[in-house]
Amino acid sequence: MTGPFVIPVRDIVHRSGEMREFTLEVSSPEKWGEGLVAVEQGEPVAVDVRLESVHEGILVTGDIDTEYTGMCSRCLTEIAEGLQVEFQELFAYPGQEETDFEVQDDHVDLETLVREAVVLALPFQPVCQPDCPGLDPATGKRLTESTGSEQREPVDPRWAALQGFTTDHDDDSPRSRG
Repeated sequence: MTGPFVIPVRDIVHRSGEMREFTLEVSSPEKWGEGLVAVEQGEPVAVDVRLESVHEGILVTGDIDTEYTGMCSRCLTEIAEGLQVEFQELFAYPGQEETDFEVQDDHVDLETLVREAVVLALPFQPVCQPDCPGLDPATGKRLTESTGSEQREPVDPRWAALQGFTTDHDDDSPRSRG
């Protein structure tokens, strides 16, 4: 079997204590993720992986480095962020206990494992910045695109008459001394 995530393990199968390290530089074969953000098809995915032969199978430990794109959940701005994910999984030898992953014909296929690790690490409510204020409920404009004027809450009509009184001009007004 061949594929970008397939790694041969013939030289370490049933040799407990043996270890091999690999670096995979592949493109995402399809879009990973269905929410506001996803890893797009063709996006570079770097996987540093260590394969260790243990009694039960091949223990796979690795780090994934890629980038996701999509929209901020608060202000709907386009975002692109780096994503780093760690994973560890046992690929059991065939015929042993029922497991999610098995060594197949002297190789391991990491595609499902890598895809699941990436999709589970994608943020559910991604933001363009940690303190993104979102959209103005009245105008629908992004609050981050403020023109420098302070965003004000709608004035309660009961207090509207007091809007004309400010403390900005206190120094200019005559003061009564007593």
